[in-house]
Amino acid sequence: MRTVTRLTQSQRVKDLWYAEFDTGESVSVSLALIADWSLFTGRELTEEEFSGLCAAASKMNARAHALRLLGTRPMSRKELTDKLREKGESGEDADSAADYLESVGYLDDAQYGAALARHYAHKGYGAGRVRQELYRRGVPKEYWESALAELPEDTDAIDTLIDRRLRGAEPDRKELKRLTDMLLRRGFSWGEIRSALGRYEFYDFSEETDD
Repeated sequence: MRTVTRLTQSQRVKDLWYAEFDTGESVSVSLALIADWSLFTGRELTEEEFSGLCAAASKMNARAHALRLLGTRPMSRKELTDKLREKGESGEDADSAADYLESVGYLDDAQYGAALARHYAHKGYGAGRVRQELYRRGVPKEYWESALAELPEDTDAIDTLIDRRLRGAEPDRKELKRLTDMLLRRGFSWGEIRSALGRYEFYDFSEETDD
């Protein structure tokens, strides 16, 4: 048996309390856990009850940790659970926290993927780069199509970048090479770039030779 010797409130976190036991152990609990487990000074817990309280407290702490992480920036489920494990949470608690946050709408891979697509489109990146970011950030592939639907027409995005880069000047071959490399790095395919450059009178594809 273990006996609660004291319940003290955290000075830094509003809804965090510490349940201290006669064994010298301390468990971080919320007010909800205090009510659920009927914790009070003098309350005796069996070994089974104490183990259950520790498991519930561990899940509670993982949820609070997950909320703090999401408060710094949006994340995919994979990013969040990976980060929680890196910070010392168990895989079970990390998944449980993610399940809870999905159930209340704080974690949504579909919305996150769409937001990523809009973000990179606004910065002038193409579909190829957006796919790279969706993969890198762990957004499941079943949400990629809907995320990519957020992108503007590639012709508009490429033309905007070309106009911004050239500012109406007629480039030489070196400048065209730098422009093409830049567009490739931003995730546009060679076919998209070729079509875009072909809309400008200064670029004559008849000068190219096939490999």
